Amino acid sequence: MSSRLVGVGVGPGDPELVTVKGVNALREAEVVVVPVMDSGERGRAEATVLHYVPEDKVVRVVFALNERSDRGRREAAWDAAGERVAELLRQHASVAFATIGDPNVYSTFTYLAQTIAELVPGTAVSTVPGITAMQDLAARSGAVLTEGTEPLTLVPVTAGAAVLKDALAGPGTVVAYKFGRQAHEVAEALRETGRLADAVWGSALGLPEESVRPAADLDEAPLPYLSTLIAPARREGGRGGKL
Repeated sequence: MSSRLVGVGVGPGDPELVTVKGVNALREAEVVVVPVMDSGERGRAEATVLHYVPEDKVVRVVFALNERSDRGRREAAWDAAGERVAELLRQHASVAFATIGDPNVYSTFTYLAQTIAELVPGTAVSTVPGITAMQDLAARSGAVLTEGTEPLTLVPVTAGAAVLKDALAGPGTVVAYKFGRQAHEVAEALRETGRLADAVWGSALGLPEESVRPAADLDEAPLPYLSTLIAPARREGGRGGKL
């Protein structure tokens, strides 16, 4: 019988935002893997998972989550992480991988699944969707993501502030992920495109240190890496178009 690997989205941090299906998947798995940057660290995914499964069921696997400059070191870390999860799959019939947000949206799970397909052929891979940071920030701030026929553009600012500026110059709502280290450039892009007034940013959503503030408050100080920004569509007032 082939092993099963399931990527479970556990949301942005608030344990109450894990879906019922996600909780069931975590509890049904023999082992729950959580990604960490250092083996001595408890990450956000693990903190969420521990609300639903016992600690002895959780296995930390080190990923090069913050390595950007040394490609060789990053790939070596990824190979080691893939080997560790492959080892677990050879020992257990089912392994869950907990990822913040959704496993199909900028998640480490997609890379892991590709590696496992090569290391443990025949493994059945599936995902359980999770609530994303942009959904949670919209709920906490009152920002409306889309109305009528408005498009929604999601941009990781790790791709460069210029990519964000191009998106802001277009129509619809723009969401920026991972912009904390480039907060000043993001504020400038919002200002230059006339999108600053209605924009909002948030970090550590659902956690004690949560911050949800107007983008107009952005300054040159760096923010947490996983900060999220919503720049709502330009709306003239009244109701949106045909749904």
